Amino acid sequence: MSGHRRRPPQRFPGGPRAGGHLATGRRAARGDQIPGPDVPGRARQRAPQGKRRIDYPRRARTGPRRWLPSVRQLLALLALFSGVSAAAVGYAYATVTIPDPNPTTLLQNNVYYWSDGTVLATDGSVNRQNVTLAQVPADVRWDFIAAENASFYTDPGIDPQGILRAVVDMAEGGSVQSGSTITQQFVKNTYLDQSQTVSRKLRELLISTKIGAVMTKDQILQGYLNTCFFGRQANGIQAAARMYYDLPVEKLDVSRGAFLAAAVNEPSLFQRADSDPVARKKAEARWSWVLDRMVEIGRLTPQQRARYAAAGFPAPKKWTPGSGLTGETGYLVQLARSYVQSHDPNITDGSLSRGGYQIHTTFDRKKTAHLARAVAAVRRQRLDPAHRPVDRDVQVGAASVDPSTGRILAVYGGPGFDHNHFSDNADTSGVPVGSTFKPVVLAAALQHGAVLRPGASPKPITPASKFDGDDGLKIKDQQGNYVADPKDPTGLLHQHNDTPQRWGYISLRKAMEQSVNTPYVQLGEDVGYGNVARTAQALGLRPSSLAAPSAGFYIGTSTPSAIRMAGAYATFAAEGMQATPYSVTKVVHNGSPLPGFTAPAPVRALPAEIADNVTDVLRGVIARGTGTKAQALGLTAAGKTGTTDDFKSAWFVGYTPRLATSVVLFREDPAHPQLQSLIGVGGLRKVFGGDIPTEIWTQYMRDALAGLPDVPFPAPAPLGRGADEPGVPSPSPSASRPGRGGKTGKKSPSTAAPTPGAPVNRTKCHAHKCR
Repeated sequence: MSGHRRRPPQRFPGGPRAGGHLATGRRAARGDQIPGPDVPGRARQRAPQGKRRIDYPRRARTGPRRWLPSVRQLLALLALFSGVSAAAVGYAYATVTIPDPNPTTLLQNNVYYWSDGTVLATDGSVNRQNVTLAQVPADVRWDFIAAENASFYTDPGIDPQGILRAVVDMAEGGSVQSGSTITQQFVKNTYLDQSQTVSRKLRELLISTKIGAVMTKDQILQGYLNTCFFGRQANGIQAAARMYYDLPVEKLDVSRGAFLAAAVNEPSLFQRADSDPVARKKAEARWSWVLDRMVEIGRLTPQQRARYAAAGFPAPKKWTPGSGLTGETGYLVQLARSYVQSHDPNITDGSLSRGGYQIHTTFDRKKTAHLARAVAAVRRQRLDPAHRPVDRDVQVGAASVDPSTGRILAVYGGPGFDHNHFSDNADTSGVPVGSTFKPVVLAAALQHGAVLRPGASPKPITPASKFDGDDGLKIKDQQGNYVADPKDPTGLLHQHNDTPQRWGYISLRKAMEQSVNTPYVQLGEDVGYGNVARTAQALGLRPSSLAAPSAGFYIGTSTPSAIRMAGAYATFAAEGMQATPYSVTKVVHNGSPLPGFTAPAPVRALPAEIADNVTDVLRGVIARGTGTKAQALGLTAAGKTGTTDDFKSAWFVGYTPRLATSVVLFREDPAHPQLQSLIGVGGLRKVFGGDIPTEIWTQYMRDALAGLPDVPFPAPAPLGRGADEPGVPSPSPSASRPGRGGKTGKKSPSTAAPTPGAPVNRTKCHAHKCR
């Protein structure tokens, strides 16, 4: 051992030894040094500490280097971050659920089609009609896959490279990129919203990876094609096909599909490719790129690609934003909706508002245009609202029906919803039909006969039967009682004609041709209200539109619509077969045809010989009566004019074997919805059905039947000898017999005979002057 003894270190209660030196020559361990309070300028030495779990800040470094983590620390931190992230993603994946689809993605619009299959109109808050994937041609599907997600059928629903691009873009302060795969876009469109946030993007990614467990790739592709926005207010590929090319999706080809696939990329720009040169140039470039991609993925050969290039860019049709339900379109849609709801109680306003219906109508596009043009042309020629105030509130309604089927081919309801006219003049009830009701009375008389004397059996009536046609006659019922009129000073109804001409006893044929009222009022009373009303209903007039019993009922106080009047006369044209007017041929909802829309089967309303005889009488109205303006049609036709009391409405209803059409004219102030007199309209002292309404009818029918050969009506079968009203002069000059009104021959006063009974009170009736 060394001769030097090692002394233990000494501690002093007051600190180090004098002079501030340590007790030993050996430097104490750094952790054991205790700084003295009286030693200036020296760093205080720490008290002894145990070993730290994380050496940070690092002890072995000084200055800024103490705050730089070691490689081991960085690796540990990365491992920790990765583990936490994986746990968070795993937790999020485990807890995230596929939400219910957005309500807006379930909304569709309803599509209405013309009879030729082209689109008439759409309605609803969203322009979308969902289709199945099978309806989309395979090449068109691949247009979208080539443009948006070539690996669609093999990827897990997300694109890591696309995610990285989105993250980089967000890190650089740019907008959050949309999902790059078809699956991601489907998820965004169907389950999420369009907000550009990180949280929405994260949910999109998680749901996209999970959606494959519950949906097949084809289901996802179908949903994607039905929810994409294409511009032009078109949601989904079916609406886009209609808006850009006026085609159903089934008729798209590769070239048009390539443009639609391009439109998804920039819909707000490409929607104007029909009119904006810049949009056109970009659309062509993107369309060409999509076709190139189809070649790259093997869906097109270079030769096929060359053929599409040679055919040129498939320019979309002209777009008119916000065209809406203009002109007659609104009335046609309204008519079809009403028909659909009346034939299927499950179709309500609520279900129609959710959309998804494809409604195929009977409306003929060309005939509808012809009818609107005819109305416009005659209004221009005959009316001058700028200089004649009475012309300002004139309304026109019209309807055209196929006699053999009942299909409503055209209507004119008014100037249009876009002109704040929402009431359909063709389907409205409230305008009396006037003398156009007389053929109904004649048909009832030919079928049921007439009670010409109280207590007697009905006698057969033919168009040759004669009745008193003088003005101011008193009318009797079947019991022989005079019909009362509280407004008349005598308390009895004195029926008037349009003129005071003394016609004497004239045939029902002549009374129809010249629209003489008195014979048909008395004939109606003799036939009876019940028989006439049943005949009217058999012809297709709705019971609710028929007036209550009165003398005026027989000359047109009832208020059927123009559609129903056209349908009633169509029954005469069809030799007594009545086909209920209808407007819808087929309804499809979400791809499935609905039952209950089979065309109504025609039924026998009148014996053919009766219908043919009525037609023969109505041909005389045009040939030599009040409807001679209709001769300008140049075809075989029959019809009847009608004008009501105080000239509140004027009608013409006529037909050929091919087409039955009614036209009504009336005045109504929109601010005060009640009928006003037509006196003075068009500068005329009196407005009759044989004037403006017949002109409209003739011009429309000429255009609608242009190029078709004339078709004759069947020759009417003889009905035998009919009875005359009592009082008709005997064929023998010396013979005479008293009439019901006291006439003995033609010159006898109508009031000479005693009243068989007291006056009978009837529903109030004005002295109609109907033509």
